[in-house]
Amino acid sequence: MNYRNITLAVVGLALSLSFLAVPAMAEEKDGVMLKDGKMWRLQDGKEIGRMDREMTMMNGARVMMNGKMMTKDGKEMQLQEGQMVMLNGKMSEAAKK
Repeated sequence: MNYRNITLAVVGLALSLSFLAVPAMAEEKDGVMLKDGKMWRLQDGKEIGRMDREMTMMNGARVMMNGKMMTKDGKEMQLQEGQMVMLNGKMSEAAKK
């Protein structure tokens, strides 16, 4: 192989890996949040509208419109004000402003 072919292969590999990373980063900022007693959908960390139906996250957890979350193994919990559930099913707190 010559130098040009190796360079093209490396560049192609780097580009393909960068496209794989984009959905993973977006997933970390997409989900739902309980704010002012209502459930809101988040995209890229920003509110995009009220939650209008139950959502099933990637880990099998279900989040209801009333803020209850049912894990895949059947445990139920109530989200507290400012808590978020990301699309991967992980919970976190909203940043304080």
